[in-house]
Amino acid sequence: MIRLALPLILAAWTGLWAAEKRGMTAEDVAKIKQVMSAQLSPDGTAIAYTLSVPRTPFADDDGTAWTELHVWTAERGSRPFITGKTSVRQVRWTPDGKAVSFLAKRNGDKHTSVYLIPVDGGEARRILAHDTSISQYEWSPLGGELLFRAPDEGDKEKEKIAKIGFDQEIYEEELVNTGVWIADISGEEPEKRRLDLKGSALDAQWSPNGEMLSVALAPTSLVDHSYMYQKVHVVKTADGAQVLKINNPGKLGMVRWSPDGKKLAMIAAADQNDPSAGRLYVATVPAGKVDKYFMEDKGDVSQFSWKDRDTIMYLWDQGVDTSIRSLNLKKRGAELDRRLELPALSKSAAGDAIALVGSKPSHPRELFLWKEGMDEPQRLTNSNPWLDDIALAKQEAVNYKARDGLDLQGLLIRPLNEEKGKRYPLITVVHGGPEAHYRNNWLTDYARLGQVAAANGYAVFYPNYRASTGRGVAFSKMDHARPAQEEFDDIVDGVKRLVKEGLVDEKRVGVTGGSYGGYATAWCSTALTEHFAAGVMFVGISNKISKSGTSDIPDELYLVHDRKRLWEDWDMFLKSSPIYYVAQAKTPLLIMHGKKDTRVHPSQSMELYRHLKTLGKVPTRLVFYPNEGHGNRRAAARYDYSLRAMRWFDHYLQGDGKGMPDRNLTYPMQEAKEEKETD
Repeated sequence: MIRLALPLILAAWTGLWAAEKRGMTAEDVAKIKQVMSAQLSPDGTAIAYTLSVPRTPFADDDGTAWTELHVWTAERGSRPFITGKTSVRQVRWTPDGKAVSFLAKRNGDKHTSVYLIPVDGGEARRILAHDTSISQYEWSPLGGELLFRAPDEGDKEKEKIAKIGFDQEIYEEELVNTGVWIADISGEEPEKRRLDLKGSALDAQWSPNGEMLSVALAPTSLVDHSYMYQKVHVVKTADGAQVLKINNPGKLGMVRWSPDGKKLAMIAAADQNDPSAGRLYVATVPAGKVDKYFMEDKGDVSQFSWKDRDTIMYLWDQGVDTSIRSLNLKKRGAELDRRLELPALSKSAAGDAIALVGSKPSHPRELFLWKEGMDEPQRLTNSNPWLDDIALAKQEAVNYKARDGLDLQGLLIRPLNEEKGKRYPLITVVHGGPEAHYRNNWLTDYARLGQVAAANGYAVFYPNYRASTGRGVAFSKMDHARPAQEEFDDIVDGVKRLVKEGLVDEKRVGVTGGSYGGYATAWCSTALTEHFAAGVMFVGISNKISKSGTSDIPDELYLVHDRKRLWEDWDMFLKSSPIYYVAQAKTPLLIMHGKKDTRVHPSQSMELYRHLKTLGKVPTRLVFYPNEGHGNRRAAARYDYSLRAMRWFDHYLQGDGKGMPDRNLTYPMQEAKEEKETD
């Protein structure tokens, strides 16, 4: 059996070794580079990948991270192709492997366009522009044509008068669909044609011979429709005529053709009430027979790639671990295991190599390569060599039982330089969704305090409570029509496990999380307040009644979470709202939210803040980020968030807890810059 393994590396530092290195800081987190995606060349000899490079607060203009293009080959290693102040995405190889294409705005482009750069040297040039920004493109298998998606143009007259103040918005009645286009780029000027398809396209893929397309269509461009009502259509390339419609249920993930063009595989939900796309489906084309895989298994398929016409390589999430496995459509093949997060998986035309993007507890996402015969993948990049000088705390999986006997898992980062027999403060980091889960890999970013908190004398706990993914469909549905009940009790039960072990001081436990994790934080700070001494709530839910009428995903909330409409059970929505328990709150709570959030409206944070302030029993602070949505993307907002969250926990879990920290922050990166300029 072929094994594809990246062993879990736990940093079991000795006291002497740790003393020679310093712990991680928020400033370190702010400069972490990460490989984001990878594409193996058609002949398997090169990998094009993107590298996220964060902007430096107080040095660069504020904004999201830059994304660079690099190419790796065995002969020359990794070479930069497009770097600096650039944002490259959707890297693709041309069918002949002689060039790499990508989406970007360059040289004053008004809209996102397709660019091309030769691998043997030369400047990038634009090969396709459009009247609106291109959101996806794919090369024809034979070259010479591009399949692309782009939003239709808006109302020109409305845009014109908006400039003089008539900028009113008619809510959800001014929708613009995304269309599917084919561009012939073989001539001097591209010739484009739009396919006549009904709905808004979210994905499009060529068949291997180029005669058909698979297109994922939603009824409209509403976010809710893209979540819940995508259907896969097979159409003719020549005129868009429908060949086949696949009635895939509920949420939809990736869709890919088999090498012979006779099958179409996809990741989709088991049914309309399944919270996530995690089942594998294979449809024959054009007959439409659909086979289903792993419907009852206690795990989830997160990504896949065809190896040959009968074999699929797929990523299998089970608990905190992820495996690469192979499935022969006639007979299940060998299982390949390793512990690595894989947001990107690519294969060569010959099927004998796979490019991987993954992380471990010891480093963020990097580029890996696996070839037939290798025992484990080969790491190709080291994007943060300075991490070698940072002492990282030990990370391990934690198994525990809920009070009703359910087996649960989580991950624990132990305090750096932990002393045996000493009890430590704990920060509990709750994931969102709840259709998500923590994998045993790198767990530190601007909002998940991880190694930064461990370096400051904390244990950090990441629970995979019931309704998390990675445990199969039944497990992920365990909170349906029961929001905030047993699922959040699971968090407390995990904390109690760590207290019983002797690691955690039960009087110094904090909780934080974003989105549904923010909901958990609000709940733990009100309904379960006796267990938590501090909370940091991020883009979270406080009132299920008003949430149901202000979110951009009402059907998703109904179908895969609440299973009831508001008017069907007012009592359920009321009693699953943290504000219902606000009068009993004893937990000091820092609330942070992006003012442009449409998923969880900022009013959710304002409601909880207002009631807590009116009661006046616990310290409460509300911080809005004016230019952020459902999570912070800009460098300054991320850095500010990290410092505020850590300071809040330090004050209430390690300090005297009197009053509140000052509303103003001191930014070490600013001080360092000013000191350098003075010198």
